[in-house]
Amino acid sequence: MSNWFLLLCQFSVIGFALVAGVFLAFSDFLMRSLSKADGHGGVETMQIINREVFRVVFMALFLGLVPVSAALTAYAIVVLSGFDSVLITLSGLTYVVGTFGVTVVFNVPLNEKLAPLDHSLPETERFWRHTYLPRWTFWNSVRTVASAMSSLLLLLGLT
Repeated sequence: MSNWFLLLCQFSVIGFALVAGVFLAFSDFLMRSLSKADGHGGVETMQIINREVFRVVFMALFLGLVPVSAALTAYAIVVLSGFDSVLITLSGLTYVVGTFGVTVVFNVPLNEKLAPLDHSLPETERFWRHTYLPRWTFWNSVRTVASAMSSLLLLLGLT
């Protein structure tokens, strides 16, 4: 295993874990807290969060780990062999499919449906409580597990 690949793996273990931690915070207490906000406060706050997430370091890390995962996977398939190769390949694929893919297919469309809604309307409150909160939180929990598994699989592949 080359030095650059080892450094990339170490960065990725930490990166996957950091992404998992952010997602865990949302699934564990942020979404529950937003659901308890009176009236339309939770909707309005989530709309703001969904706009602000594009301006922070998190998005660079979240998106940057996609090509990194592809590089890890390709290197593991082409250069490595044995069980290490399998674990590192699974790590990269788990992040791309279980974290990034789930985000694109499930969480982002829900965010896009929420974005233009008037948070003071009863229809918005119904969508928030009966559709957005349960579905978004479920898929966010899937992203949490996938990111954590990516970190764990990569760590095991390195050891």
